[in-house]
Amino acid sequence: MKIAVVFDSAGTLLRMYRVAKDIKTGEYLYEVVSTELVGKKPYCAILVMQVDSNKLVNCPSDMLISDFIREYGIDAEVGCSRSQIDKATASSVIENDTMASMRDLQDVMAAVKRRCNDVFYMGVGLIIDVETRSIPYVICTGGKAYPNTPFVISTLNGMGIDTYIASGDSMRNLSPLAKNVNIPLDRVFEIATPKKKEEVVKELKQDYDKVIMVGDGINDILAMRAADLGVLSIQQTGRCPPLLCEEADIVIRDIKEIIGILDELTQYLKLKKYFR
Repeated sequence: MKIAVVFDSAGTLLRMYRVAKDIKTGEYLYEVVSTELVGKKPYCAILVMQVDSNKLVNCPSDMLISDFIREYGIDAEVGCSRSQIDKATASSVIENDTMASMRDLQDVMAAVKRRCNDVFYMGVGLIIDVETRSIPYVICTGGKAYPNTPFVISTLNGMGIDTYIASGDSMRNLSPLAKNVNIPLDRVFEIATPKKKEEVVKELKQDYDKVIMVGDGINDILAMRAADLGVLSIQQTGRCPPLLCEEADIVIRDIKEIIGILDELTQYLKLKKYFR
């Protein structure tokens, strides 16, 4: 009996520290959920910047983000949006913005470092608004693996269960995570939009008897629906949003709970096969 488990990364395998900055007001938003900021309006999206953090820190603070992206040829992928916003549209919005500066990105990076000195990795993103053709927020995310994460992945692998990662983050950050928890890089899917996560699950179902999706946010719902078992982790927030709770088959408060769930599922499938 072949079983695969697909994990989201941020908030599921990793304890995240997120700080956003409102470009207009200069207000900092701590412990923010990026998907909730994106979900405020139908034509917003979060763009994941493919760039080394050192390059951001050493860049002139008064430089516009639009100029930085253009001058250095920085790639920015659409990670999540309520509507289908393509890369070309997103790029045109960035080029039009005249307010968001590199100082804003440097500020949120510094805020994350102040809150967590031992960040496992750090990524930055932009939240764009297609209607106003602007960048209303910049966001920085730092994270480190939950204490139980390596043990969980090791245990599942020992049970003969294949583990995967499907995340909206880039391979720049996912690669060290995968190596740290011993998940092969060819089982890691980067810049995975909600639709892409759903496609990953559906494709895996062609090769596995059962596919389980473990996630923590609204961007995991499509994949949960497509999976044989949708598991919602609330380890990051401690709260269960109504929509996510309705969609999930199981809710867990600690990533280690997935071991017992998979053990019971495995035993059930073995008995079902035996008595068939």
